[in-house]
Amino acid sequence: MSEVRLAAAIRTDFGKGGARRTRRAGNIPAVIYGHGADPKHIALPAREFAAAVRHGGANVLLTLDLEGEDQLVIPKAIQRHAIRGDFEHIDLLAVRRGEKVTIDVPLNLTGNIAPGGLLNQDHNTVTVEAEATHLPSEIEISIEGLQAGAQVTANDLDLPAGVTLATDAETLLLSVSTAPTAEDLSAESAEAAGELGIVTTAPESAGEPAAADES
Repeated sequence: MSEVRLAAAIRTDFGKGGARRTRRAGNIPAVIYGHGADPKHIALPAREFAAAVRHGGANVLLTLDLEGEDQLVIPKAIQRHAIRGDFEHIDLLAVRRGEKVTIDVPLNLTGNIAPGGLLNQDHNTVTVEAEATHLPSEIEISIEGLQAGAQVTANDLDLPAGVTLATDAETLLLSVSTAPTAEDLSAESAEAAGELGIVTTAPESAGEPAAADES
């Protein structure tokens, strides 16, 4: 995985007001945890951090230049604005070279399942353990040609060298079922309508005259 160097600054302005002022200055409020030390409140440059995540993924390894000393960290939790998508706050985990850490890694599906199948994905991430400077940004799963009845569990993953599985090996990640036909969907729609008390009637045939008015 790539390693990105960022300049960071100790943050002394706390609270919601302080966080807003930090963001207005083009920075992101963040906190460093780990190794039994007191949390460090810092500010990260927003543009540079966004670029690091864009190119290195959510588990990007960061070397922070903090008051003249290097601090190695990885993002542990990232909060983003629900509408704008801006980074609002970041929890960082302090790590050391050679240290093993446990992280959640996103799954990247490649290929296409066989025609007539329906893909059901139960998990978007998997938990693994790896050395802090060799964390995978994603784990690839090929679904090319998978047919109805196929299943992929955590134990089926092809993990990079040095990466071990922390998730239960029997965890079902995805499966393929038979895609419903048009008749199946029509029957389900009629059943749902019946449960709601909706009565459906067949349209009159174009060749049948309407009933005569008996009045």
